[in-house]
Amino acid sequence: MLKLRLSGSWKADGPRRFTIDWGDRSTEHGAVADTSGPVTVSHVYAAVGRDTVRVTVTGKDGEEGSDTLTAFVEAAGTPQVFVGAGDIATCSSGNAAASSKLLDSIPGTVFTLGDNAYPSGRARDYSRCYAPTWGRHKRRTHPVPGNHEYDVPGATGYFDYFGVAAGDSGKGYYTYELGDWHIVALNSNLAVTTESEQEHRQEPGNRPIVARQAELASEQEQWLRADLAAHPKRCTLAYFHHPRFSSGTSHGSDPQMQPLWQVLYDAGADVVLTGHEHNYERFAPQTPDGRADSARGIREFVAGTGGGPLYQFGPPIANSEVRSMSYGVLKLTLGVRSYQWQFIPIAGGTFTDSGSAPCH
Repeated sequence: MLKLRLSGSWKADGPRRFTIDWGDRSTEHGAVADTSGPVTVSHVYAAVGRDTVRVTVTGKDGEEGSDTLTAFVEAAGTPQVFVGAGDIATCSSGNAAASSKLLDSIPGTVFTLGDNAYPSGRARDYSRCYAPTWGRHKRRTHPVPGNHEYDVPGATGYFDYFGVAAGDSGKGYYTYELGDWHIVALNSNLAVTTESEQEHRQEPGNRPIVARQAELASEQEQWLRADLAAHPKRCTLAYFHHPRFSSGTSHGSDPQMQPLWQVLYDAGADVVLTGHEHNYERFAPQTPDGRADSARGIREFVAGTGGGPLYQFGPPIANSEVRSMSYGVLKLTLGVRSYQWQFIPIAGGTFTDSGSAPCH
């Protein structure tokens, strides 16, 4: 399935025609009147391999633009690599550059866990700090926003930089399939109501987003519940910025994430990835209220290790298994009925963590 957003400078309003060359001698034609949202199309390839897809868009008066992407077609059941971190790019240190070098040698899908470009997620923060490092892998990145993205009203720097890959502007949550896994990207900023976090979240015109907070949080929860009901896969992974559980001293556990966790737990989700605390922590499977549950519990990884200044730990909280103040990326290998994890440190780092587990 391919999602594309049609944008550019057009001489006149009106429908846009598009042609997709799928790279396997088949093409698709269509038209769209409203270019504010994504266009979703799908195609089934007959053979495994690598195909170059070209999308050409023609405006009302004949003006034309095009772009390409690479489609990797794999056999069913092929394990998928899912790699990334959160709290990433600051121009004041070289840690984001060091973690991005790890991505250069790791194939697969890249995720970000929010606070992607410091200090404020502005367009210039993305162009100066993120683009030269993690931005080299933008075409294979599926991001989520952090609280610092909302230093800009409406998180426009984030949504403008990532485009359709970030989901609908103003929402920032979406899903996709990765091999045999259902992947859910959530916007945890919509669920946070504490005063200390409110200052980060502004709507256009500098109206605090708290004015619609309950409504926005409820909409995301309802959407999540419906999405999980429509995709009853054996293996499900969700990722967002704020951790439900953390032994960190800067932010710690966030009980406001419990409603999202409850929806995920009720649907049998397996893994949650978060950032916000600038450190690495792995938890044993547990319930939304923090009780150990080896049969149905969700395993949480906190991986705010992409490049921002590292944060300290306090005493380990219940179910915490591994903790480290290290820079690096978390690599997951998602199989048919199981997953493997590996924390990979930047050059010069010594901490590692690895393991595997079955899906529920």
